[in-house]
Amino acid sequence: MERNFTEEIDALQQQLAGLQEGMQQLMKTIAPHLPSCAMGGPNPTIGHVEVMENMHPNPHLAAVMNDLQSSCGENGSTGRITYLGVFASGGRQSNWIRHDLNTDTLLPLIENRTAEKVLACVGSNDRLNMLLAILRKPRTVAELVSDCGYSSTGQVYHHLKPLIAADLVAEDEHRRGSYVIRPHRVQGVIMLLAGIADLVDGTFTQGAVD
Repeated sequence: MERNFTEEIDALQQQLAGLQEGMQQLMKTIAPHLPSCAMGGPNPTIGHVEVMENMHPNPHLAAVMNDLQSSCGENGSTGRITYLGVFASGGRQSNWIRHDLNTDTLLPLIENRTAEKVLACVGSNDRLNMLLAILRKPRTVAELVSDCGYSSTGQVYHHLKPLIAADLVAEDEHRRGSYVIRPHRVQGVIMLLAGIADLVDGTFTQGAVD
């Protein structure tokens, strides 16, 4: 049987037209839910903030980011941050949530030298190792001597005293002679480490440069 190429071409053209119409209807449906950059346009702005959309696959976290960008742009602040976490180790647990913190309240910590004092307090390898040991579980002075590689209790007390004076470490109320990280300071230690990790690896950051 001889093929009718004209009819076959007409049928293919009709199928293609149907597909094109279907794609147009689909784009009309999903376009309102797509970021503007996906549609080929620039990112929207709120005040001085360029909105980075869909930064995280979890829609709840993406929504929090959108709220922060809106808050920052509307208030004209340098930034807004939200952080939360849980740390459980050695039979102790700390949970924390802080939402929509204005970074304008953080930057002066450098100007008034608070940041310098805090970093100087923990900024030696001996004190950091001691903090790590106590963070993992309560430790006695004798345990700190053996676990941190000291040769005497005097060395431990030398580094322990500044941590106690800074209200980072205290004697355990439930186990005399053992030392713990103060519960309300755990998040600060963990978040300090998180900040260091971000300084080393910027994988989770997006930015805009004029």
